[in-house]
Amino acid sequence: MARIGLLTGCALLLLPACQGGGNSAAANDGAAMNAASQNVAGQNAAGANDMAAATPALQATSASDYLAKAGAGDLFEIQSSQAVLEKTKNAKVRDFATMMIKAHQQSTATLKAAAGEAKLTVKPPVLTSDQQAMLDAIKSAPADGVDMVYAAHQRTAHEAALQLHRSYAADGDMAPLKRAAGEIVPVVESHIQHLADLPQQ
Repeated sequence: MARIGLLTGCALLLLPACQGGGNSAAANDGAAMNAASQNVAGQNAAGANDMAAATPALQATSASDYLAKAGAGDLFEIQSSQAVLEKTKNAKVRDFATMMIKAHQQSTATLKAAAGEAKLTVKPPVLTSDQQAMLDAIKSAPADGVDMVYAAHQRTAHEAALQLHRSYAADGDMAPLKRAAGEIVPVVESHIQHLADLPQQ
């Protein structure tokens, strides 16, 4: 098994050391595996999701696209905050989550009003696969680890939301929605500031 692992490491990594002494290469391979294992353990302890952390900033291509993405963002914030409130005992997390529910219900109402002014129909929001994965991670996290999982995913989601609203406020194709996006930007910025008070990874 050790020989197979060594050959696999040589084939995949193409390291010059693989052409040298077997013991040295095996040691290097073992060290790399240990480092990787520690990495995975650290990620699991923090409850962070690689896919969520890599979620790209959102940009809207049209008014309907903006409404869909903004609606999904609000839905994630509300559902994820409701989920963490079922588990957390951290007062700061509870206060933040309660604020998120109210604030994102309000931003949804603001966007619906702007869409009505623009004569657009707002479809029921649907979470993206990344948002669903983050929500599932929060729901499945143990009570003693959920605060860090929630905080990590809130940071990811709010950075994406800030980019979405900023970009549409600057370059959007519908004036009422551009105005609404501009009103939402400082709210999201304040949420990001509040996130500094939550548990850090």
